[in-house]
Amino acid sequence: ERNESLDSFFWGIIDNQPIINNFKNPEEIPTKTKLSEQISKTLKKMGFKFVGPTIIYSFMEASGMVNDHLVGCYSRN
Repeated sequence: ERNESLDSFFWGIIDNQPIINNFKNPEEIPTKTKLSEQISKTLKKMGFKFVGPTIIYSFMEASGMVNDHLVGCYSRN
C-alpha cells in the first residue's frame, strides 16, 4: 500500500508538467507510448486491472497529462 494519491502518482511520473506533443497529422498520434507501457506495468503490479498501455495513454490524454492536439488546433492552448 502506498501513501500517495493516484493523482500524485500519475502527475509525479511527469514531474507535474504536461507533455506537449507537436503532431501535425492525426496519423502521428500514438495509441500507446513507452511511458504508458511503464505505467501500465506498475499499476498491474499494484493490483489494478484493465490498465493496458492504450487505456493508460487515453487516460493521460483525457486528464491533461498529455496534449496531443494538433499544431494549429484551436483547442491546443
